[in-house]
Amino acid sequence: MTNTRVQVGTAAAGSAVTGGGTAGPTGAGVTSPTAAGAASPTAGTAGSAGATPATGRGASAAGRIRKAAAPASAGSLGGIGLVLGGVLSVQFGSAAAALLFPRAGALGVVALRVTIAAVLLLVVCRPRLRGHSRTDWGVVGAFGLALGGMNVLFYQAIDRIPLGPAVTLEVLGPLLLSVVTARRAASLVWAGMAFAGVFLLGQGSFGEIGLAGAGFALGAGAMWAAYIVFSSRAGARFPRLDGLALAMAVAALVSLPLGIGAAGTTLLEPKVLAIGLVVALLSSGVPYTLELLALRRLPAATFAVLMSLAPAVAALAGFLVLGQTLSALQCVAIALVVGASAGAVRAQGAGRK
Repeated sequence: MTNTRVQVGTAAAGSAVTGGGTAGPTGAGVTSPTAAGAASPTAGTAGSAGATPATGRGASAAGRIRKAAAPASAGSLGGIGLVLGGVLSVQFGSAAAALLFPRAGALGVVALRVTIAAVLLLVVCRPRLRGHSRTDWGVVGAFGLALGGMNVLFYQAIDRIPLGPAVTLEVLGPLLLSVVTARRAASLVWAGMAFAGVFLLGQGSFGEIGLAGAGFALGAGAMWAAYIVFSSRAGARFPRLDGLALAMAVAALVSLPLGIGAAGTTLLEPKVLAIGLVVALLSSGVPYTLELLALRRLPAATFAVLMSLAPAVAALAGFLVLGQTLSALQCVAIALVVGASAGAVRAQGAGRK
């Protein structure tokens, strides 16, 4: 988000839900790119980096004893605060991006956001370019196309419809991915709950917000699901955050020509560049750092449930930053999708025990 948040790892793929746009707009769902190890577009190694490897049976046993004895105290509360901070950063980053739309357009803003994020990742990670097979490059190319497509479609959506409903529709992609991969009857209940929320959203607002905006948000959700799949594959083939950095570069190559065509030299104006940098940091840099730290303090299941709050936080950001008000019916619809996302995460976690 976008989604994109910056994570790669496979432990929780298909089990968390975030919004926006990861590393993803937005984003961010039933399978948080972060928990899944993708990279929110905000979508690396967040999951693996958060784990501390045991150095022997004695160390492992001692760790288990400490875990059993330690209450959920400052560490857990701090982890919860870090996750919520990351969610707030992503969604308020999306809201800040929308403020720039009148000046640079949605395509111009997404080009700035993705290109700046790509440059920062390439500088920090310095990924190795040699020694990779054609299959490796194919995976990272598909990862980058999914990442770029997710961001382009999500920004087109929030240019047309309020941020809260956009993220609500977007998270259906990862949610459905989680339901399909779980293959449990209980998951169908949560899927039904999510679709009930979307039905209510449509009853009260599709005519007002426009089918085009809703379609772009659903398309972003489909790209988010593809992004989760390819991020986990990239995490298995590339060390550290190399796969993510290279994928972000691919996404920049896809989005930059579109942005230049739409906004032209406006993208080089100092004010536009400054806001673009803020958007890139809020949507990618800050949430990645916070989520990485949070995964060191919280179980993946707890992390994923907290990320499910993304649609609600998006609605709050839209209200506070953009003055977007929602009807009572829309708020109920968003709450249903949030509840379905959290429930799907918990159900899948229970199935793995």
